[in-house]
Amino acid sequence: MSDRRFGRRAVLGAGLAASVAALSGCGPDSVSPAAAPSDAASDGPVPGEPPAAVEGVAGLSGSASASPSGQILTAPYSGKVVDVLKRYLVPTSDNPKHPGYAGAAVLVNVGGKVTTHAAVGDALRYGAGPVELPAKSRVAMRPDSVFDVASVTKVYTTILALQQVDRGKLDLAAPVAQYLPAFDGPGKSAVTVQMLLTHTSGLPVGPSIPETSKKPDVAARWEYIVSTPLADGVAPGTLFRYTSLGLLLTQQILEKLTGKPLDQQVKNEITGPLGLRDTGFKPKNWLSAADQANRLAATDARTSRGLLRGTVHDDICNVLGGVAGSAGIFTTAADLSVLGLMFLGGGQVNGKRILSEATVRNMLTNKNSGLPATDVDRPNRTSTHGIGLELDQSWFMGRLAGSGAYGHTGFTGCELVVEPKRKLVLVLLTNRAHPNWSWANPDPTRVAVANILADAI
Repeated sequence: MSDRRFGRRAVLGAGLAASVAALSGCGPDSVSPAAAPSDAASDGPVPGEPPAAVEGVAGLSGSASASPSGQILTAPYSGKVVDVLKRYLVPTSDNPKHPGYAGAAVLVNVGGKVTTHAAVGDALRYGAGPVELPAKSRVAMRPDSVFDVASVTKVYTTILALQQVDRGKLDLAAPVAQYLPAFDGPGKSAVTVQMLLTHTSGLPVGPSIPETSKKPDVAARWEYIVSTPLADGVAPGTLFRYTSLGLLLTQQILEKLTGKPLDQQVKNEITGPLGLRDTGFKPKNWLSAADQANRLAATDARTSRGLLRGTVHDDICNVLGGVAGSAGIFTTAADLSVLGLMFLGGGQVNGKRILSEATVRNMLTNKNSGLPATDVDRPNRTSTHGIGLELDQSWFMGRLAGSGAYGHTGFTGCELVVEPKRKLVLVLLTNRAHPNWSWANPDPTRVAVANILADAI
């Protein structure tokens, strides 16, 4: 799911049985000593001038990469960014009952060089209950902490889909039913693949968590998801409504086209080629025991699933086995920044081409011009959207919006923002869903950091 808060969660979680898991969501080292994940992810550049040659995977210097707990604070604005992040570690006048998050990691790359890479607060602060842990039992946040990035996963799924477009195996204008014959029902024949990626399909915000969970196995759950009817009174192509269903269906298309599960595609097509070893689904399968203890950022700590740390927060992804086109990726600020650099490079980064430049240009073109948008949580959200990426959305980009900025957010408190005119990549990762996603709205922090960069660069 996207960074939706109360409205979307209320819709998806209505009638959630007690046995169902937690409500759904989402370091300086670009390469960790841990073994490569079984399914890693990557990023890429945007059309136009590529950034300056990048040192290492994410533009981190060798000395910074060698120090997992080291921070980079070389820009005049670096201190301001850190100060803002510290401000939300405690309650504020706008959110007086709870802190905005337990901890955060941030990376700012300008022109191919990392100017800011820092961490504040705790990766683990609460135990199941939730119960606040004593200081000696907490785990400090690190610049290379590994986060559940929730709906930022949708960017990786989109990249995979567009690679198939580049290869001539997927037609964005084709009906979804051409690839998924089971996707039938009133009005569904008009839904195209592109509508799935631009959130204009007419589908509801997501599958029912309780109903999906009731199905006896993963195969039956997928059948239920594919059979989801369109929302009442909404014709395909007439309304922007953010929905996780579009990317879940895209996953099904990709797995049928390639014959490979999504996690393997991410590893083969994105993280493997880009050398991203800190990105993938189900991190307990690829992080060492030491890294699990020291680097994993926790999410929920209050449900029947207990403390979530290294287990996906998103309920639908969880009941699908931990791999979904809409959520489930875990990554670091450094690894995620590579996606931004890839986009800035028109589909390539460090000599590795992931997408064609024409495809990236198309990806960053508004596909929803003139369409209305509906979002109960963010009434000022517009329909402006490319293929798999949000375009110029001030609710999380602040004053960076309006300049051609693009990116994506994740329910757990994570985001990627790219501003091509400044050659800027911003990755902000927070664990605002730890221990309870309803404690705080992640958007004020996002806007505050974006505004500092918009004013300074």
